[in-house]
Amino acid sequence: MLWTIVLILIVLWLLGFLTSIGGGLIHILLVIALIVLVVQLLSGRKG
Repeated sequence: MLWTIVLILIVLWLLGFLTSIGGGLIHILLVIALIVLVVQLLSGRKG
C-alpha cells in the first residue's frame, strides 16, 4: 500500500513538472511520502 502511494505521488510530481499544475501541493505531498517511506524502511529493519 505504501509503495503504491509513493509511486502515484512520484508520477503526479513528474506530471506536475511537465504541466505546471498544482506543483506546490504535489511537492509537499512528495516530501511527506518520502519521509514516511524512510521511516517505514528504518522501522522495518529494526523490527
